[in-house]
Amino acid sequence: MVDESEKVQDAKDETVKTSTEEKGKTPKAAATTKGEEEEQLSEEDLKLKTDLEMLVETLTQEQLDEGLYITALNQLKEFIKNATSSMTAVPKPLKFLRPSYADLCSVYDKWTDTETRSSLADILSVLAMTFSDNGKHDSLRFRLLSSVTDIESWGHEYIRHLALEISEAYNDQVEKEAADSSSSEFDSDASNNATPTPGSGGFEFSKEAIVQLSMDIVPYFLKHNGEEDAVDLMLEIESIAKLPQFVDENTFKRVCQYMIACVPLLPPPEDLAFLHTAYTIYLTHSQLTEALCLAIRLGDVPLTKAVFEATNDPVMHQQLAYILAQHRSSLDYGDLQDIVGNTKLSEHFLFLAKELNLTVPKVPEDIYKSHLDNAKSVFTSAGLDSAQQNLAASFVNGFLNLGYCKDKLIVDNDSWVYKTKGDGMTSAVASIGSIFQWNLDGLQQLDKYLYVEETEVKAGALLGIGIAATGVHDGEVEPALLLLQDYVTNTNSKISSAALLGLGIAFAGSKNEEVLSLLLPMAADSSLPVETSTMASLALAHTFVGTCNGDIATAIIDNFLERDVAELKTEWVRFLALSLGILYLGQGELVDDIIETLGAVEHPMASAVEVLVNSCAYTGTGDVLLIQELLHRLTPKGAKTDEDDNEEDEENNLEGSGLEAFLGSKDATDKAESEDNDAMDVDANGQDAATSSSNTAADGVTSGDAAEKKEKDESSEVKKEEGTAKEKDEEAEEEKDSGMVDELSFSILGIALIALGEDIGKEMSLRHFGHLMHYGNEHIRRMVPLAMGLVSVADPQMKVFDTLTRFSHDSDLSVSMNSIFAMGLCGVGTNNARLAQLLRQIASYYSREQDALFITRLAQGLVHLGKGTMTMDVFNDAHVLNKVTLASLMTVLVGMVSPSFMLTHHQLFYMLNSGVRPKFILTLNEEGEPIKVNVRVGQAVETVGQAGKPKTITGWITQSTPVLLGHGERAELEDDQYISCTSSLEGVVILKKNPDYREEE
Repeated sequence: MVDESEKVQDAKDETVKTSTEEKGKTPKAAATTKGEEEEQLSEEDLKLKTDLEMLVETLTQEQLDEGLYITALNQLKEFIKNATSSMTAVPKPLKFLRPSYADLCSVYDKWTDTETRSSLADILSVLAMTFSDNGKHDSLRFRLLSSVTDIESWGHEYIRHLALEISEAYNDQVEKEAADSSSSEFDSDASNNATPTPGSGGFEFSKEAIVQLSMDIVPYFLKHNGEEDAVDLMLEIESIAKLPQFVDENTFKRVCQYMIACVPLLPPPEDLAFLHTAYTIYLTHSQLTEALCLAIRLGDVPLTKAVFEATNDPVMHQQLAYILAQHRSSLDYGDLQDIVGNTKLSEHFLFLAKELNLTVPKVPEDIYKSHLDNAKSVFTSAGLDSAQQNLAASFVNGFLNLGYCKDKLIVDNDSWVYKTKGDGMTSAVASIGSIFQWNLDGLQQLDKYLYVEETEVKAGALLGIGIAATGVHDGEVEPALLLLQDYVTNTNSKISSAALLGLGIAFAGSKNEEVLSLLLPMAADSSLPVETSTMASLALAHTFVGTCNGDIATAIIDNFLERDVAELKTEWVRFLALSLGILYLGQGELVDDIIETLGAVEHPMASAVEVLVNSCAYTGTGDVLLIQELLHRLTPKGAKTDEDDNEEDEENNLEGSGLEAFLGSKDATDKAESEDNDAMDVDANGQDAATSSSNTAADGVTSGDAAEKKEKDESSEVKKEEGTAKEKDEEAEEEKDSGMVDELSFSILGIALIALGEDIGKEMSLRHFGHLMHYGNEHIRRMVPLAMGLVSVADPQMKVFDTLTRFSHDSDLSVSMNSIFAMGLCGVGTNNARLAQLLRQIASYYSREQDALFITRLAQGLVHLGKGTMTMDVFNDAHVLNKVTLASLMTVLVGMVSPSFMLTHHQLFYMLNSGVRPKFILTLNEEGEPIKVNVRVGQAVETVGQAGKPKTITGWITQSTPVLLGHGERAELEDDQYISCTSSLEGVVILKKNPDYREEE
């Protein structure tokens, strides 16, 4: 469109310049100028101009033979079509005909013959390109008035210009209809007095005619490498669903790539319409793996089944099943349950470990490297809380050897568990489940701990059983469910909570109906302790992540409605809110009903719950308006004052309270307390006066003793009532403050969730987080590092973790601990050397601070997760959101709103295990056996909209499978010896022999 606008501007500039110069000169001078201009034209141009003027003169003459008119029109068309132009100049015929445009328009109005009018309208539509800024859409108007169908002959530039006017005219029509419908509410006759589109010269554009013309233009764009123009045009006329009929085998890839790239930039419901259309195109052209990725992204089970039903090839069915397994999507289809249920995941991962020589177990000291540290830490000093040291080592050992089924610390050492104490024993035993993750042999290792006396050890075994069975379901027998179901109703809260947490981890994303029937009564029972109901709700939410299950949502909301305020003061309420958010993860507008229902909840946390649930629903959309709304919630609010106060006091109160609320100052509280005390003094004085007057009256009527006794009783009752009222006010204020704290915390996380979808949004959110860190109050500052970690999960960018390193030395210990944990999330499973070095330095810095050192050890364990073979990246290369991984991350991040709570309930850190997956490429042959193939692994390159066949990766290294695939990396086969069943090499890939392959000699 740049070329066209430049051409139009040139034509206008020349016309304006000529007319201005001629106006400012005498007739003689003007004639001289005109003569000079004619002299400047070459003979060829002068002849062309003369010929065109003669043809126009012929057309303007009246009462000539129709044949002469048609001949003249045909010659005009020939001149225009045969004209050549440079990239920056208007074609000569259009330039010379521009002054005659008005005359030709009047000729059109005078003529009555249909054929000649149509032919002239065809020409005028092209000439009108040079008058495109008058808002009349003349090119489109004359195109619709002409019955000539051969518009392709006018060339690409004309058709692009026509597409531009179509979109403008269509939008004008939509706005006009909206205005008419709104005015008709007040004036029933509005429809009869409809006015034409502004500037259209009385011509009424019909939406149907515009759409029909667009349908003629789209095939031209697709035929001439203008796929983006075709998609944009269909979007403008709200007809994207009609696109598949025009796409063929040569254009569908570029069309679908462009449509999917547009999705993060579109508002709902257009984003879903684009995904559905791309899905239809892929399915029509038998690109089943791409269609399946879109079906998972849409969360639509019927669409997923349709992909499987589109082929009878059992090998392709297996490939599709491996893709489903990677996303923890449940689907009951034929004999594929063992693949979808991840029963082969442990076998494949151990094969990877063997090929990469990683089978030798590591110990925590291998990553602590304490011998390099000169400072003496709390943990290294003998006798100083070695139990917490051992607990940290248990977590690190569990993360480090995750999935390897052997270690040097705990599996063969029964006494290690007893080197921790209290609840630490629960997490220590559960780490065995982490070592045996995806392998049901771990259940045998944990079985012996079920028969010990210590409650904490037994609880750890139950949690470990859930971790070992994470995501593994063979369909017939669910060993984790059979073992854990008897313990969920145990009277001991530690055992029941561990069993519930184990079920939530084991069945994350499985949509298992047995788990629903087992836990739903517990989630809905408000007579149970709030912790038990919350854990049941959380387990159900993880099991049915992103499904909008109405029964679970009702049970969670009932907890808010039926429990009294005292019960809901606990930290567990945040997880109750999160459970609702996880249920609606990525579901967009479907959350509206729940938001309305939450409006009826009178709990102070209702607003915070609404923020969290809404943010979860619009995860990854990059919706700018939602981010602005969340930022608005984070700005300081002025306090409301009584109308009776004078204006000066009102201003002072507003300014003071707004600043104090934002900076987290205590002055506002002190001021409020002093005002309360003053009020109480006034009330007390008033009470004294009342009692003295009543005393006098009583002396006159009854005996003094009786009156004095009565007076004392009344006075004590009033004081008691005042005390109760004050306590209630303080409680209400405290609840309101805690609700506000959670609202701020959830708003920060919400910004990160929504910005996850696209790279520009991520960059912008990191800038906002920097501002909030500088100007926010203590509660905002605590959450900012966690949000930065969430935006950069498994993507260790130097600028992010260097910023987090600065925050890790903050004066507020909670900010420091959250920053350290966020550093662990940034480098999760990457073995990033720079990050590992920074964490060792932080461990040395906090060697005397137990809690901060514990979090540092956890972060070190995360960075070396699975010895660098695992990831928790929430998006894969096909940009499909992994809801199970995101739900697991959110559970821990919501807990870290209060780091002290998570340090007490450290077993919640194992929620991360449900979101862990290997980051490998494993190639199998058609029989399902691993084979070695050379692949190129490099940085992914964005190829959307690029001409030709550009390279999809850059800076690649050729490796032999199995290989590891980091964040932002992509792989492709080195040669065509094998044909891949999937378009993107990721996870388990099945290869078929290429029958046409010939080895090079």
